[in-house]
Amino acid sequence: METSQILLIFFGGLVPMAAVAFALGRRKALLSDAAGSRMHSLPAQYGVYVATWMALPALAIGVVAAGAALLGVRVPSAPFVLSFALFGAAIGLALALRKVEPSLRARNAIEKFVYWTLFAASLVSILTTFGIIISILFEALKFFSQVSVWDFVTGTNWSPVATFRPGQEAANSQFGSVPLFAGTFMITLIAMSVAIPVGLLAAIYMSEYASYRVRTLAKPLLEILAGIPTVVYGFFAAITVSPLVVEVANFFGLHASYTNALAPGLVMGIMIIPFISSLSDDVINSIPNSLREGAYALGATKSETIKQIILPAAFPGIMAASLLGISRALGETMIVVMAAGLRPNLTWNPLEDMTTVTVRIVDALTGDQAFDSPETLAAFALGLVLFVVTLTLNLVSIIIIRKFRQSYE
Repeated sequence: METSQILLIFFGGLVPMAAVAFALGRRKALLSDAAGSRMHSLPAQYGVYVATWMALPALAIGVVAAGAALLGVRVPSAPFVLSFALFGAAIGLALALRKVEPSLRARNAIEKFVYWTLFAASLVSILTTFGIIISILFEALKFFSQVSVWDFVTGTNWSPVATFRPGQEAANSQFGSVPLFAGTFMITLIAMSVAIPVGLLAAIYMSEYASYRVRTLAKPLLEILAGIPTVVYGFFAAITVSPLVVEVANFFGLHASYTNALAPGLVMGIMIIPFISSLSDDVINSIPNSLREGAYALGATKSETIKQIILPAAFPGIMAASLLGISRALGETMIVVMAAGLRPNLTWNPLEDMTTVTVRIVDALTGDQAFDSPETLAAFALGLVLFVVTLTLNLVSIIIIRKFRQSYE
């Protein structure tokens, strides 16, 4: 029996049973109420209570069986697990129905169940973050057991030698990550130099100057840029922007490579504009009109009000939008692959080719080399350092936002 068929039978049986459980619990509460027994909660709440306790045993059995299978523990056959889960649902239904009586606080039980469900949902992101850290950390430690941490962090030459057999030594391999992070920060800086000014100015225009008709037309058109696949941006950067950069550089007597860092940076900035513009626009619109009216009453012009009142009040949100754009730029891969090349190049010249950390991670994990080789494990080390850099940026931005908010308040 296929997995899709098992899931179909499981949920196909669980959903009708939940409906039956709800009807039975509600009916028993109505009958008790009609007999003169004053129920604590509403009849529908008793129905939800019975349906919940019917579904929980079945879901618990399914989750435990799936988790054991993922961990490599031998479990009974899928039809047996399915039958056992539905049998557990029937037992839960019978026990829950027996508890339906005037003393049962069904409403309190449901609220408590909802509380713990929301609490578990809030833990998902935290546990996922820890899972990502652990999965990266263990593989990165394997890499650092073969390559010096100091050489990795401070080295200026990235030239790994591929190994295709487990245990094969890669002679003369060098894993200096400085050129990769230099390329990452260079392209990110170019992108944010485009995205932040253009996105912020567009947000100010749409929220403070544009008419309702212009706003309803311009904002959706601007946000269309966020839905374009990055591979399309990559084509645009490689075919249109890179040759244009070369021609402009030649006009001024400069030499530019067709796989330069400036082109993907510019295109990446265009891609990030909708993120910053949309979020900043929402933040600016959330500023109370009383602040604007107070400034106008004191004789301030519109531009003075925006500069002295609106932007300081919206600064935390604008900072958050900019941080989101920076994180998006740090993680972008496809545009850099198609327009900036794959060569690690430590240079300050954006007209030369260079690559980023994410591109090298993809390149290391998509080859035929052995998984335990330093070249492959280097991807996890790069990911770990990039994670630390991103986390540091988040912490710094939080500190800046809190200090600015305190000084503004």
